[in-house]
Amino acid sequence: MGAMESVLSRPVSRPGIYALCRAFGNVCKLRIGSTIAFTALAGIAVTPGPALAGWQIAVLGLAVLISAAAAGGFNQYMERDLDAAMRRTCNRPFVNGTLAHGPVWLWALAGMLGVSVAATAWATNVTAAVYVFLGAFFYGVVYTVWLKRRTSMNIVIGGLAGSFAIMAGASAVTPEPHALPLLFALVLFLWTPSHFWSFAIAMHDDYARARVPMLPVLIGDRAAARTVLINTLMLVTASVMPFWFGLGAVYLAAALTGGAVFLYANLRMLRNPCRGTAMASFHASLLQLTLVLSGAMLDVHLMPPIA
Repeated sequence: MGAMESVLSRPVSRPGIYALCRAFGNVCKLRIGSTIAFTALAGIAVTPGPALAGWQIAVLGLAVLISAAAAGGFNQYMERDLDAAMRRTCNRPFVNGTLAHGPVWLWALAGMLGVSVAATAWATNVTAAVYVFLGAFFYGVVYTVWLKRRTSMNIVIGGLAGSFAIMAGASAVTPEPHALPLLFALVLFLWTPSHFWSFAIAMHDDYARARVPMLPVLIGDRAAARTVLINTLMLVTASVMPFWFGLGAVYLAAALTGGAVFLYANLRMLRNPCRGTAMASFHASLLQLTLVLSGAMLDVHLMPPIA
């Protein structure tokens, strides 16, 4: 029996309530979901239009969190075999038996997504609800099912999931398109490959073992690091553009600071593409996104953009 079959055939114990809650949080990738919900709130902030009520913002943020959790849960449900083959993920709940891998989870996750989409439509409008659905669909189906096992472009196209979160927040304010949220959707689209390919370089051996065609596995770590740097240059350029469309000095300072930190980490990774520099680049990407989104929200609070 191979290592993967051995992991998948572990005996199932009966975990306690606390262990089940922790396992459910792991499956739903709540930390990632919280980031996506924050992204949606940034979409609200940068979109000119009538102010949403506090309860509307709360409902939308929670709906995006739940929809992202549903997509994350579906990802782990569908990737049980891949998770079993990788050291980083071989102890996930569907692999180690903490949660039983069965169709009841598909119904539960579909219900979570349905509730989040319906709540968004009720609290804001149908356009925002469509974007909430598309974010989960692109991560859960387009990325996980259609692309991840087939092409190194998986994370590029799947990265639209983050862009849809921005558009969900923007559409909650007004369904009419505006330049600022579209620019931030572009920023999220460009951010995802640099973020995830840095992580893929760090986890090269895991992805190679599971035969997942991540970019570093196919072209090597140094070539992948070069691609990350080129993509990050485009990302930083795009992140500065909102300054020319109404945001001010606070945002510009945050975007330039985050971009400089991320580019520096990219250059270190390119000089020495190893796990340490790749993880540093991965963490720098999180700082860059946090500074961009927080800077935009703070800037808008200090000086709202002109409609």
